[in-house]
Amino acid sequence: MDLLLILTYAAFCIAIFKVFRIPLTKWTVPTAVLGGIVLIGTLIFVMNYNHPFSEMSRQYFVTIPIVPEVKGKVIEVNVKSHQHLKKDDVIFRIDPDPFLNQVKALKARLVAAKDDLNRAQELVRKRVGRQRDVDQTQAAVDDLKAQMQVAEYDLDNTVYRAPADGYVAQFSLRPGARAVNLPFRPAGIFVPTERQYFVGWFRQNSTQRLVKGADAEVLFDGVPGEVFTAVVEDVLPTLAEGQVQPNGTLIDQTTAQTAGRVPVRLRITDPRLDQYLIPGGAYGQAAIYTEHFSHVAVMRKVLVRMTSWMNYLFPFH
Repeated sequence: MDLLLILTYAAFCIAIFKVFRIPLTKWTVPTAVLGGIVLIGTLIFVMNYNHPFSEMSRQYFVTIPIVPEVKGKVIEVNVKSHQHLKKDDVIFRIDPDPFLNQVKALKARLVAAKDDLNRAQELVRKRVGRQRDVDQTQAAVDDLKAQMQVAEYDLDNTVYRAPADGYVAQFSLRPGARAVNLPFRPAGIFVPTERQYFVGWFRQNSTQRLVKGADAEVLFDGVPGEVFTAVVEDVLPTLAEGQVQPNGTLIDQTTAQTAGRVPVRLRITDPRLDQYLIPGGAYGQAAIYTEHFSHVAVMRKVLVRMTSWMNYLFPFH
């Protein structure tokens, strides 16, 4: 963006020299160069600090790993990739036979245990049995009931349902595959239908000008020539580079070698956004306009639009 400003000034100087036929001497050329350095340097400093620009921005979306509660062979897949689903729609089914057999076995054991409990209670009533036998049998019944609840829960979870409205992205699960209940090996990725988040990564030099509620503009690489209005929704209070987790390693100077950028969440308010195909994770740029030196914001807006038009130049982007 600074290069665009320099090229604009150079074009302006060339036009002035041509129109007014100013000779190229050892005085006129250095004067134009020195004037450009002072003028452009001052404008860039004021503009970058008060109306910051992020050349690294991205649209983020939340995903849910598809991890079933039980493991087993997949016998049925009911959806396709990117098919719109409602909450609780069936995505796939795991072979229920092993879990059904477990439920049947526990039911049989529970019936037998209840019979033993009835006999033990009857013997106590006749004063020929011990209360200890009743207590032990009652504990066995309670334990089997608890196991029964777990078995029925596992049986119910052989059917994996959509956790919310949304779709499964790039779904490659097929009948015959084995689904496991391990978080590091999900069967797919579910994308809920909800508002996506656009985050601009701004340099820390402009931290004091990143204010919630400030006007902003957003442009996407995938929509050349268009700039969308936005507003600063939140300035996230932490940087990933500063996080510390409990472990057996002390921090050292290497953790401070990367400055990191301040994440700023922007809400796009431009109604024209729905007219364009902008996939989740789309890359772009963002600019924030503060109340300080508002007249310089015009220059930033011009440069933002020039940057948007540069997105047409694939080889040079």
